[in-house]
Amino acid sequence: MDYKKTNAPTNTVTRDLMELCEDTGNIYETVAVIGKRANQIGAEMKGDLSKKLQEFASYSDNLEEVFENREQIEISRYYEKLPKPTLIATQEYIEGKVYFRNPAKEKEKLQ
Repeated sequence: MDYKKTNAPTNTVTRDLMELCEDTGNIYETVAVIGKRANQIGAEMKGDLSKKLQEFASYSDNLEEVFENREQIEISRYYEKLPKPTLIATQEYIEGKVYFRNPAKEKEKLQ
């Protein structure tokens, strides 16, 4: 999912834990699924941001030539205003857009 087009809230929202763990039946497993997805989203966001900021990188060794790049500041502000990866991952989980499986539970079903 594109994290830029998400409808996740930008601030913290109180969630009903029983409602969140309906799919897995275990709140700890639900938190692990959301946490892993949040790590994936965070890594994707970090990669995109560093790729965009790399265009403005200065490779000169002169520390006296420090200047503010307006476009670089705007890009940084845009990424700061995006919802945090945990909020995006939680919203994706609630909407059913996260695929997950537990191999241990699948193994128990086969036996």
